[in-house]
Amino acid sequence: MLYEQKFFLSLLLTLIIEILLVLFLVKYLFKQKEIKIFKIVFAGFIASTLTLPYFWFILPIYISSRGLYIYLGEILIVFTEAIIYNQFLELKFSRAFTASLVANIISIIFGLIIL
Repeated sequence: MLYEQKFFLSLLLTLIIEILLVLFLVKYLFKQKEIKIFKIVFAGFIASTLTLPYFWFILPIYISSRGLYIYLGEILIVFTEAIIYNQFLELKFSRAFTASLVANIISIIFGLIIL
């Protein structure tokens, strides 16, 4: 499979997993009933589509060590997505960070299993 094909498969998988997880966390765990489902889905879509291309195509140019690239990349993604959730959904940063961290950990696990 071509690298670009793996990227699009990864993006699709990431979008499905992370949006569903963030939706669940915000609505049921954090009990933020006033935040509309569309807004959560939109925030999840924006977060993943803005961060994943950088992880796949930009960071590898600057970081040659695969382990360091994955470690730093995931840290940057978690913080960036937490900021997006904090701003778009008006969540406390601690909740936005938790949502981002949980969604990314589960997404990574599924990605390793499926891809």
